[in-house]
Amino acid sequence: MRVSRAEQMMNYAVLALFALFALAPILTIVRTAFAPRIGESPGLHPENLLEAWRIGGFAESLGHSLVVAVIVVTCAVVLSVGAGYAFGTMRFRGAGLLFPLFLLGLMIPSEAVVIPLFFDLRTLGLTDTYAAIALPQIAQSIAFGTFWLRAQFRSLPPSLLEAAALDGAGPLRALTRVLVPASLPAVITLVVLVFMWTWNEFLIALVMAPAGRLRTAPLGLATFQGQYTAENSLLAAGAIIVALPMVILFLLLQRHFIRGMLEGASKE
Repeated sequence: MRVSRAEQMMNYAVLALFALFALAPILTIVRTAFAPRIGESPGLHPENLLEAWRIGGFAESLGHSLVVAVIVVTCAVVLSVGAGYAFGTMRFRGAGLLFPLFLLGLMIPSEAVVIPLFFDLRTLGLTDTYAAIALPQIAQSIAFGTFWLRAQFRSLPPSLLEAAALDGAGPLRALTRVLVPASLPAVITLVVLVFMWTWNEFLIALVMAPAGRLRTAPLGLATFQGQYTAENSLLAAGAIIVALPMVILFLLLQRHFIRGMLEGASKE
């Protein structure tokens, strides 16, 4: 079906409108971050980023967020690959009951369980540790990861596993040598999503580390905002510093991420 020139122009106009709608807040924050502070001369002030970095102590909070994100992404992706492989390619007793239990993790908000989890982890002596911040997020991410990769593995042709079995590959080797390489865009999409959710998590980090020694990037930005509410340029600079790692990761993996999202949409 051919699309007329007028329809193409209309599509581009609608896409440009939505792009402008999405980019306007980002551009506003960037413009504010380089704006002069109170009492400074007009013009661009890139030193606001350095000043926000120095005053806000973002080096420490970004380091804590990076450690938590690495733990959560590594554990969640590895366990999701294994669970998705089992539910997507194997038939075993109890699968019809276990998979809905995994899906409960998508339905229960963290606000409903964070207080009971805090008391459980405090009993185990894990509060104010990386484990207390990472474990609840690993559990939440596995729920989505299992659902996502189960659909991915079920969409692959059965001939891949049959060929691997004829070559003498066991289940683990078939997974690591055949299915994971064939599903790389979906796995990378999961990595980006889990990293983004972990990096932006505020409530779990706030509750599970009440002493404040393991303050993550969102908590650091909230503390910085409480100290410098009058300096909008510094607040915007702090927001850019916190968001920059996510932007860099997305730019590095955007091709695989978009491909994985499109493949997931086509499966549905």
